[in-house]
Amino acid sequence: MSGAAGVDVTSTGDAEVLEALLTSRHSCRAFQEQPVPADVIERMLRLAQCSPSWCNTQNWQVIITSGAATERLRAASAAFAADNPPTPDLPFPARYTGVFQERRRECGWQLYQSVGIERGDREASAREMAKNFEFFGAPHLAIITVERDHGFYGGVDAGVYLGCLLLAAESLGVAAVPQAAIGGIAPVIRRQFDLSSDRLVLCGVSFGYPEPDAPVNSFRTTRARLAEVVSMWAH
Repeated sequence: MSGAAGVDVTSTGDAEVLEALLTSRHSCRAFQEQPVPADVIERMLRLAQCSPSWCNTQNWQVIITSGAATERLRAASAAFAADNPPTPDLPFPARYTGVFQERRRECGWQLYQSVGIERGDREASAREMAKNFEFFGAPHLAIITVERDHGFYGGVDAGVYLGCLLLAAESLGVAAVPQAAIGGIAPVIRRQFDLSSDRLVLCGVSFGYPEPDAPVNSFRTTRARLAEVVSMWAH
């Protein structure tokens, strides 16, 4: 089968490249100070822009911070999060139960164990959580916003874009971490970037080059078996 440009999209080589990107990508939580060159960031964004969307609306808009803009937002973000509850434009999930809660807990304990936090040490776990609002020391933040009037499906389109952005970053040797927590500082983002009322802050992506020796970058999350998430019907 060929794609629009006549490229064989079912070749073993293409599947192996995609598998390598998907399995090697992970959420980086410790970054070097070194910024990503502007041409690499632009290429990453051009690749992500190939993401599909409903009727090709491409409703996402992205704010990229570097240098002083990142530092200004980092300081404001940390200060807001320290004194205020999450204030997202879009409601966070009401609750997680059953297997979904189990998966969250497994991920959380993997994170805490990687940095030596003991069970029940709420002060240490709170400090680790607060690093979300410091962008884990990353030199860049991508803030993804969606059109208010597009509702739930606008968020779906932006979610597909987010996945493509993460794979684009991985393909270029750029580490990244998607952060729903950034949605909780929406008032800070609205002020800093004079965001219009028709745009809603969905999430952020901290990105840069990974700190290879950081313990927090050592663990990897698991994935559910297909039988747990897929039902196949032949008739």
